[in-house]
Amino acid sequence: MELTLLGTGTPEGLPRPGCPCAACAVSVGTRARAATALLVDGAVLLDLTPGAVLAAARAGHSLAGVRQVLLTHPHDGPAVELPPGLPSAGRVPDGRELAVISGHRVRAVPMDAPGTGYEVTGPDGDRLLYLPPGGAPAGAGENHARVYDMVVADVLGRPDAIARLRAVGAIGPATDVIAVHLDHDVPPGRELDRRCAAAGARAVPDGSTLIVGEYHAVPDLPRRTLVLGGARSGKSVEAEQRLAAFPEVHYVATGGTREDDSDWAARISLHRDRRPGSWRTLETCEVAPLLAGDGPPLLIDCLALWLTDAMDRVGAWDDATWAAGGRQKLRERTAELVAALRATGRTVVAVSNEVGSGVVPATPAGRRFRDELGRLNAAVAGECEHVLLVVAGQAVVLKE
Repeated sequence: MELTLLGTGTPEGLPRPGCPCAACAVSVGTRARAATALLVDGAVLLDLTPGAVLAAARAGHSLAGVRQVLLTHPHDGPAVELPPGLPSAGRVPDGRELAVISGHRVRAVPMDAPGTGYEVTGPDGDRLLYLPPGGAPAGAGENHARVYDMVVADVLGRPDAIARLRAVGAIGPATDVIAVHLDHDVPPGRELDRRCAAAGARAVPDGSTLIVGEYHAVPDLPRRTLVLGGARSGKSVEAEQRLAAFPEVHYVATGGTREDDSDWAARISLHRDRRPGSWRTLETCEVAPLLAGDGPPLLIDCLALWLTDAMDRVGAWDDATWAAGGRQKLRERTAELVAALRATGRTVVAVSNEVGSGVVPATPAGRRFRDELGRLNAAVAGECEHVLLVVAGQAVVLKE
């Protein structure tokens, strides 16, 4: 099957009319995106959007051969005029299958949000899944039968949809995952490409023609990643986004609990509430055994709290204890962690605080913690294929 993307943006398009945001300001030229619409083999049009005829012409196609027009979601705003010669647009009831005269078979896939997804099987047997904005399959995988050759979906808005499809085998290593319904919450360019790659997907410009079943390599998520940043920099959100499309993740929370500290409890609750329900939380500082074992990806948040626990265990806050053997014991514990990270076969994303950019701590113990965290960060970064520094919510690549 040949697929032409007449648009790849949200229904509002990009830039959004009248929006003064930074992402919209740079979404010009080839970075501008019309509302998402797909033309399959020139015969099936999925979503009718304003300017579809002109968009097809710019891509070197005509809508004259379209035999079926299907809608995936309710369209707000003014009604879209049906171009002359096209069949009336409609939606297929959930679970029903439609045979098109062109030889395509279309099955309506129920969604967990308003809208309808479509599974399109071409005359050659290739299979495409197209999902509406903000939608994920309800009960994904019950009828997918085999791995899809291509999935076109709201990857950045609903990464959990990609995770669900991977969990049931509907997305495999060779599935070409295309991100559409792109909005202004992610700036175009390198940041968009990076976010898509973290989900095992790619974004293409409007007007792109793709061959369903043709293999396209997507950069693999690095096996070991360190995300550094200051307080409230967005480092934890960045780390979570890098694993959002995985069907299962073990979240290693090193902070523990603190009695009679309502602020700390609120912070922990905020982190927990934004994590996918399929993730399992492990509250422990025994990280090395987890790295040595098998299992799904690990998200370790954070190394600064892990170090606090390690220094507690060896009495590193006391000057005399530190000099009498505490330093050596801490070195051994950090060396164990770094060695486990070097040898691990699991995908790991670790979070830590960047240090040394602020006021020098007033106490010897405070300066000791700062120095040891700097050393730990450097040692962990040396074992990671990918290192990011998050500043004011912006991720800067330090190592790739």
